[in-house]
Amino acid sequence: MGIGVYVVLDIVAQLLPPHYSPIRQAESDLGVGPYGWVMDANFLLRGILSLAFVYGLYQAWPEKTAAPKVSLALIAGWGLGAFVLAVSPTDVSGPATLHGTIHLVAAFLAFFFMAVGGLGVSYSMPDGGPWRGLRPYARALAVLTALALVVLFVGTGLPRVDHNLFGLLERVFLGLALLWMLVVSLYLLRSRPYAASRPRPVPG
Repeated sequence: MGIGVYVVLDIVAQLLPPHYSPIRQAESDLGVGPYGWVMDANFLLRGILSLAFVYGLYQAWPEKTAAPKVSLALIAGWGLGAFVLAVSPTDVSGPATLHGTIHLVAAFLAFFFMAVGGLGVSYSMPDGGPWRGLRPYARALAVLTALALVVLFVGTGLPRVDHNLFGLLERVFLGLALLWMLVVSLYLLRSRPYAASRPRPVPG
């Protein structure tokens, strides 16, 4: 549900003035302007849904199999990075500012954490039970997400690509990262592999 709302809010922010180009400009630019609060709220939502995803995935992990805690921590770092993006506006133009530099560094680290964490989780999934069917899809999407990040980072170093296609390359990466989270979430919700997972506190 969170991912669905995130996509809708992203579209709404894109349609509002000053009408940044989704092909050339970064998603973060939507957080600057008279309606920047919409994108800031969306960053907060991404942070919350990402942390909820990490918690749910850890709880669903079979107790007999060691959970990939480092990889889960990296994905949590991606979620926490979204909070930083919300409170540190990017620099759309002009000289670099402190908050713009913080935003840039936080985005770089968050993207890297998500790509590496997704690969780590996907390749640590158990080979038995309901995880067997999820593993190939999770691994394929995790690899595509990592490749999309490599293309984004390489493209950022090419002035012509960076100026004309950065927004598109970034959105491809973000779309794949969110799709990976969505596929893993929906698969686990459907299969509910909780019988052998970590014990949960009993309400009351």
